[in-house]
Amino acid sequence: MVKVKRILEILESEHPDARLLLEFKTPLQLLIATILAAQCTDERVNQVTTGLFKKYQKAEDYTNVSIEELEGDIHSTGFYKNKAKNIAGCCKKIVKDFNGEAPSTLPALVSLPGVGRKTANIVLANAFGKPAIGVDTHVYRVSNRLGLAHSNNPDKVEMELCKIIPEEKWIRTVHLLTFHGKKICKAKRPFCGQCGLFGLCEWPNKERFYGQNLLN
Repeated sequence: MVKVKRILEILESEHPDARLLLEFKTPLQLLIATILAAQCTDERVNQVTTGLFKKYQKAEDYTNVSIEELEGDIHSTGFYKNKAKNIAGCCKKIVKDFNGEAPSTLPALVSLPGVGRKTANIVLANAFGKPAIGVDTHVYRVSNRLGLAHSNNPDKVEMELCKIIPEEKWIRTVHLLTFHGKKICKAKRPFCGQCGLFGLCEWPNKERFYGQNLLN
């Protein structure tokens, strides 16, 4: 599609530095970081995981502490009780069923407690280099506003994007859409006047925000 190609070209020119901001060295670390990133900034997660990954170096390490201790270690990321429960559950299953290593397939990843398609796809793409589209809040919002997808269901947005974007561009597209959502196409007060995609955007409210916060 000509429109898709043009959108990706513009996004690439506007966000050449687009990349995953979560810091990790192993697939397990990225899995943990992605779980922590729910309703939390990447910056905060990176602050927490700096110490966390020194303390817990293997999946087994997370299973050898009390849930209360793990909650304390991740408290500042928010929703820490649920996150600690999911991390402990994930690591227990990884030790039991996957020889202590984060699995590298979608079915295996989504079999882990608290891991949905978004988290699984982020791990597949960024830790294993496998083509995948992880639909987080930014990818979901920007895709719908641009008309690349038309659904309020993240899984359906993923499927729609997979149909119109070449597979070899899936990983890069996610990084570009995410950066655009964080920097320009914000949820409440988007900078439509600074957006190179304004003319291609299908969002009906874009005119309302055009002219606000224009660059001098």
